[in-house]
Amino acid sequence: MSRLFLILALSLTTLAAACTTASVPTANQGGVYKIRNADRVQLRMLDSVNALREAAGRPPVKLDALLNAAAATHSRDMSVQNRPWHFGSDGSSPLDRVARTGYTGTLVGEAISETYETELQTLTAWMEETGTRSVILDQQAQNMGFAWFQEPNGKLWWTLVMAI
Repeated sequence: MSRLFLILALSLTTLAAACTTASVPTANQGGVYKIRNADRVQLRMLDSVNALREAAGRPPVKLDALLNAAAATHSRDMSVQNRPWHFGSDGSSPLDRVARTGYTGTLVGEAISETYETELQTLTAWMEETGTRSVILDQQAQNMGFAWFQEPNGKLWWTLVMAI
């Protein structure tokens, strides 16, 4: 049942994204996704997350600049460390990174990924995992931070942060 829910929600999101093809990441000749129109990636992810949350009966979340900053810092740091994990090169946790930005709310959780896939493919993978799905669909979440870092070779480091 949850797989059907996921397929339906992402189909609707993909359909919506298809209407704005100029902003969708495209593959170059080597098959590596290069992000174009980066200003739209966060909004596409927000719309997709909120579509999934609505389908699950959860309230929508909004993007928060401080959480985006925490996510961006961690995405770049994971690239420097060359490993996807929740701790920064300085030993910081997601709680530490969110607090450093000045965000005064409560962290719900963090989802991370190292991939060559688009943000929508990454969200699909996160929704297939119990832990990251529970972060994305947390009933109390009100704010979201989302960012990435793309290396010259095309590898993407994604970070999504949910908070109250």
